[in-house]
Amino acid sequence: MKTFSIGGIHPKENKFSAGKKIIEMTLPQQVVIPLAHYIGAPSEAIVKKGDLVKAGQLIGKANGFISANVHSSVSGKVNKIDVQLDASGYKRPSVFIDVEGDEWMENIDRSSTIIRECLLPKEEILKKIQNAGIVGLGGATFPAHVKLSPPSGKKANVLIINAVECEPYLTCDHQLMLEKGEEIIVGITIIMKVLDVKRAVIGIENNKPDAIAHLSKIASQYKGIEVVALKVQYPQGGEKQLIDAVIGRQVPSAALPIEVGAVVQNVGTTFAIYEAVQKNKPLFERVMTVTGKSAAQPSNYRVRIGTLLSEVVTLAGGVPEGTGKIIGGGPMMGRSLMNLNVPMAKGSAGILFMPNEESVRKPMKNCIRCTKCVTVCPMGLEPFLLMNQSERNMWPEMEKERVMDCIECGSCSYTCPSNRPLLDYIRYGKTTVGGIIRSRAVKK
Repeated sequence: MKTFSIGGIHPKENKFSAGKKIIEMTLPQQVVIPLAHYIGAPSEAIVKKGDLVKAGQLIGKANGFISANVHSSVSGKVNKIDVQLDASGYKRPSVFIDVEGDEWMENIDRSSTIIRECLLPKEEILKKIQNAGIVGLGGATFPAHVKLSPPSGKKANVLIINAVECEPYLTCDHQLMLEKGEEIIVGITIIMKVLDVKRAVIGIENNKPDAIAHLSKIASQYKGIEVVALKVQYPQGGEKQLIDAVIGRQVPSAALPIEVGAVVQNVGTTFAIYEAVQKNKPLFERVMTVTGKSAAQPSNYRVRIGTLLSEVVTLAGGVPEGTGKIIGGGPMMGRSLMNLNVPMAKGSAGILFMPNEESVRKPMKNCIRCTKCVTVCPMGLEPFLLMNQSERNMWPEMEKERVMDCIECGSCSYTCPSNRPLLDYIRYGKTTVGGIIRSRAVKK
């Protein structure tokens, strides 16, 4: 069974919401749509207080090459433009919209008819993707139109679709494949046309046999698209790990996948691209998982961007008794939420309720030099060393030890028998070193 060649772990999967059909979230009374909830420059508000807007209407215009448009997810009246705390605890400029009905922009095709053929040239397809504000929905939230525009002199020869969903608990991508498989495959053909590649590979972990069978059946009707079953191995969904597993190519340190002729897109992003190109629908809603061992109704929900997470949780049965921590995302790479009065963003893949007994950190002990963190690191780093350097502010040394290659998967912390907060210190060091590198580049 295919997998990546360095490191990896197998945490308990806990896919309690697997097989649960996507539930349409009822419209809230108000949405709070951040103007910056993706990698890149914040968009610039083009609406003002009192303006009437429709679902799918542009309200924030991309402000730079690496930026993304933002659209209203509802119809109603702009209440104000103000700052709002996001899931990471930072205040972001946001558009507050009071909901009045559910009127969509007239050019959006709301029918369930699948449009299989795309006759547009790739330049127009890219423009549609850009206008629709599509970003990566697997977590990185990098603007899709930028990723699909390789630098001059670089050429992709394979498209890899990340349908792994290796993060424990989360099942939104899995269910999307089961319910929107045909649209996803059409989305793949559209991306292939943009990249001018003849081969596409869908990587799915073998704990999703129904999705593997479903997409394999559909893909067999399309030229150049194949499904590859992968070993259940975290973090299989990391870009570099997936490329290694699927096509056996290793992306060099500090390099991008295009260096080995690959472009990777998340399966949810692929569906969003289908909707943008074939249905004229901007990215203003997505599927997310609400789950946990004690969750009343662990399931997958289609939620409008800007809906407060508190309202999503209420729909899912409320916060379970004995919850010690609520995580935005999954347990490995997600972040603990300060509160639930934060808006759902484009990159919001899930809400996880962690019970008290699992949410309290165990006392940290001295490193016993067992090298388990080194063994499991999928990037071939030495986490124990990076933590020590971070503790001592040894930034040049951390850069030399390739801290910027860390994908923050948390495998090191998960496996450490001494309960050392390896990822916390490495993440801090990575942020600091990244700032130093950017400052150095500006001075040049």
